[in-house]
Amino acid sequence: MNQNCFPDGTPVSPDLLSDDIPATDHLGPVWNLTEHGVSPTEKVQTAAIQRIIDEVAAAGGGVISIPRGTFVSGSLFFPRGVHLYLAEGAILKGSQHIADYALRQTRIEGETCPYFAALINADHADGFTLFGHGTIDGNGLHSWEAFWLRRKWNPACTNKDEQRPRLIYISNSSHVTIHSLTLRDSHFWTTHLYRCHHARILHCRITSPTSPVPAPSTDAIDLDACEDVAIRGCTLSVNDDAIALKGGKGREADLNPDNGPVQRILIENCHFGFSHSCLTCGSESIHCRNILMRHCDVSGATNLLRLKMRPDTPQKYEYITVEEISGSVAHLLHMQPWSQFADPDAPPAPPSVADRVTLRDCDCACDFPLDLTSEASCVQGSRFLLENLQIRSRLPGFPPDRLAELFPESLARNVNVRIDPDQPPIQSMEIM
Repeated sequence: MNQNCFPDGTPVSPDLLSDDIPATDHLGPVWNLTEHGVSPTEKVQTAAIQRIIDEVAAAGGGVISIPRGTFVSGSLFFPRGVHLYLAEGAILKGSQHIADYALRQTRIEGETCPYFAALINADHADGFTLFGHGTIDGNGLHSWEAFWLRRKWNPACTNKDEQRPRLIYISNSSHVTIHSLTLRDSHFWTTHLYRCHHARILHCRITSPTSPVPAPSTDAIDLDACEDVAIRGCTLSVNDDAIALKGGKGREADLNPDNGPVQRILIENCHFGFSHSCLTCGSESIHCRNILMRHCDVSGATNLLRLKMRPDTPQKYEYITVEEISGSVAHLLHMQPWSQFADPDAPPAPPSVADRVTLRDCDCACDFPLDLTSEASCVQGSRFLLENLQIRSRLPGFPPDRLAELFPESLARNVNVRIDPDQPPIQSMEIM
């Protein structure tokens, strides 16, 4: 396969292969917070920071520059032409109080509905650039503790039952760049892009803890109905999925104009620490196509590639290639029905399919490499290729040479599995 093509042969857009960002002064005048009346403090300063953003917009655009120090805020809204730079040592910290986050019509968990805005919000903001060597800190501990307490009281509570803001939400925008930042400790999803195209997330460090208080549903990156996105050189270690591809849910999700496919996604040269999965399709997905993940290393994730097959949603996952991966991961490939919070009384959706899914040229230690279902709703028409895999497995699990028994049009070739029962279980190697 041409290294600059997606799995079906479609060329990768040249802008996705570039690491460049415009020089700060090319984005417009620089407005330093402290020079405009906002000083570092643990006091929440949402209104004062938003005032400067609005003044920059009124003046024709530019860059909000956050200097060294800690600045606390609730929801901030960036219009087109206004960018955000965080200097080394700068910390933009989210308020721990949900009342500091605006209630807006937004997109969350595969539906458009009223919910709380993120800390950083940009809508119809083509060219939005969020960069520097500083930190955006969600400050999410208070809401994590509240979530787990609520879950003890009501084991069926959903993510939205304990109101929690995301860290970054960018929607309906093109040529977005997030570069070189540390994004940590989000209340909820960390970086959520909806209906964005030609976007790049480059050389960022995105983390949340698994202990002593696990950070629930703090996905590092959620791509929702997005196209032409590059994720490169990032370090991702979170208490949920590292990269999740989303696009809608429900039996007629493919007919809803708010939903859409996720396609032409390039993930490369990333390091994955602990996560539930390095790359997940679902749980709110309808069509994922032309996904290429390559040249990455993994330290203790649960799954390398996870395909969530939701019974109440028509799904097609196709032309997905994961190649040249090394490290330790409990399972290389996990495909099972996913029914959490699905409507048990809804009529079943048409059968979902995983087609032309390839894992090749990987060298990994596993608990067991394949965790696959035999349910007909997931199997029909599915095709996998496993090629040139060197696997050291603690348990036998599902033997790759029997892949074609479950998926008749699938193929495993040059797959070497060495069973070592003394190999330690794959542990969380959390990056803090």
